[in-house]
Amino acid sequence: QVQLMESGGGSVQAGGSLRLSCAVSGITNSRKCMAWFRQAPGKEREGVATILSGGSYTYYADSVKGRFTISQDNAKNTVYLQMNSLKPEDTAMYYCAATLEWYRCTSFSDFNYWGQGTQVTVAS
Repeated sequence: QVQLMESGGGSVQAGGSLRLSCAVSGITNSRKCMAWFRQAPGKEREGVATILSGGSYTYYADSVKGRFTISQDNAKNTVYLQMNSLKPEDTAMYYCAATLEWYRCTSFSDFNYWGQGTQVTVAS
C-alpha cells in the first residue's frame, strides 16, 4: 500500500522559511516522479514542483522559481520542499504526490498517489 506522509508545515512571517518533508512508503519502482502541490482556500489545486527519481530533473511553477527547492533523499525515501522568502500568497495546504509514469515530471498532470497534506500559513 502506497503511503505519502507530509510534515513540516506551520506558521511563519513573510520572508521566512520552512522545509516540508514527505515520507514515501509502498513504492518499489525505482523510477518515479514526485511532486508538491498546494491548494489555498477557494482556489484550485496547483502544482509547485516536481522531481524525477535520481534528482536529475526538476520542474517548478513560475510563482516559486528561485524561492523553493525540491530535493530527495533516496536512502530515507523522503522528498523535501525548501521554501524561502515566503509570501502571504504562499499560504495553502501543501500536498505531496507521486506517479510511476515518470515522464509526467515535465508537468503537473495525472499524479495518482497523494498524501493528506500539511498546512503552511504565511503572515504579512
